[in-house]
Amino acid sequence: MNAETKRRLVRAIAEGSPEDLELLARKVVDSERRLGHGRLADELQALLNQPRSARRQRPAPVEPPGLRELPVSRRGNEVLVSVIPRDSLDHHMVLAPEVDDRFARIEREFAARERLRLFGLKPRKTILLYGPPGCGKSLGARRLAWNIGLPLMKVRFDALISSYFGESAANLRSVFEGASQRPSVLLLDECDFIARSRGDSKDIGEASRIVNQLLQLMEDYDAPGLLVATTNVERSLDSALFRRFDEVLFVPLPGQQEAERLLQTTLSAVPVAPDVDWKRVAGLLSGESSATVVKAAQDAAKAAVLSGENLVCETHLVRAIAEARVVREDGKDAQRP
Repeated sequence: MNAETKRRLVRAIAEGSPEDLELLARKVVDSERRLGHGRLADELQALLNQPRSARRQRPAPVEPPGLRELPVSRRGNEVLVSVIPRDSLDHHMVLAPEVDDRFARIEREFAARERLRLFGLKPRKTILLYGPPGCGKSLGARRLAWNIGLPLMKVRFDALISSYFGESAANLRSVFEGASQRPSVLLLDECDFIARSRGDSKDIGEASRIVNQLLQLMEDYDAPGLLVATTNVERSLDSALFRRFDEVLFVPLPGQQEAERLLQTTLSAVPVAPDVDWKRVAGLLSGESSATVVKAAQDAAKAAVLSGENLVCETHLVRAIAEARVVREDGKDAQRP
């Protein structure tokens, strides 16, 4: 489409002239046919051949569900979950083959859930992901949501917990009721916040009620999506909770091979020097989290761009890894009493 045609198109839209728009559309069809795009030209021509009344009959737009349809707290009407649409989920993970296979099994069972039920079999629907900080547990929930084609519905514990008698448990019940009406992956991120062992808790009242409510809700869970819980401190969870999960999956820190693949995946959009010794660089990341690996790769790419080289070298990566380690160690020191 040349500049003059673009001007005429914009002018016709601005002036609301359907005749000019139709003329321009026919020019586009002729142009596509001359370029040898016969199939596209035929499709466009078929659209133009429709009666104008049919063209005007547009389906009503599908509006995203409003906040009022999400579960809210009993007191204060606070929204208890945040919803991330499936298309907005970051979901690319690099895992050891045996761990990746277990994620894939959950996804395959969900896809074949109706076929499994014909044989009296239930797919895995309640999953606990545990492992050290930064290993990718939350990303694992996002991956599951992406691969089964559902949005992620993350529980907001700040809104769920209430100081009023019995209200936290009631809010939790509202969340599960909302999940039963909305196909999604319900995420209880850092679930130890509400699922600590009843024997370890000093508060035998409200905390115990929340755990009891969670156990009952998981026992009866039959929503159209998945329930995924994550924790860094699985030993603090109530022992009865583990029996409610269909799958308890340890997400480890990346090994050297996973760190190497994670570096290369993160840097796939930027030029990298051909002489980078990936094994050496990945070896420097031994014992580091996936989050640290990704941050080091991103920082190396930024350094290359800002230096004007536009090529990530091994020096950039080594320096970025050293800086990421310093930040991590400083963070650990800050948390020590």
